[in-house]
Amino acid sequence: MTAAPVVRCPACRTKNRVPGAAAGVPHCASCKVPLPWMADADDATFAQVAEASATPVLLDLWAPWCGPCRTVSPILEDLARRHAGRVKLVKVNVDQAPTTARRFGAQSIPLLLVLAGGKVVARQVGAAPARTLEAWLDQALGAVGGT
Repeated sequence: MTAAPVVRCPACRTKNRVPGAAAGVPHCASCKVPLPWMADADDATFAQVAEASATPVLLDLWAPWCGPCRTVSPILEDLARRHAGRVKLVKVNVDQAPTTARRFGAQSIPLLLVLAGGKVVARQVGAAPARTLEAWLDQALGAVGGT
């Protein structure tokens, strides 16, 4: 697994390292506010990064050549920031993780899933506007008690 990315706390601006896989929810070392949690995974790391997460996972199955995927990506990152402490964004490049893509039946991308306890609780195929994706995510988090 690569080095943990540095995330700036939205409250106090302190720099924090946030690993892709960890127990619990990442919090700022200085002010203790929940931090946005975003990670990449592939076939080898998916179980550790996504399935083992105690936090609901917003899974983005995407590819770099996919225009709609590139359009949705900043929306998903914004949702992860605004839902810090409630959701973990995990991005999986389907070209580099074909086993994971097949497992979730990724025939069209972007394919967005919400996982809770490693199980799919919501599915969204294709790009959608920010408001639509936020409503979809909020409904899914409500269903798993993540609100």
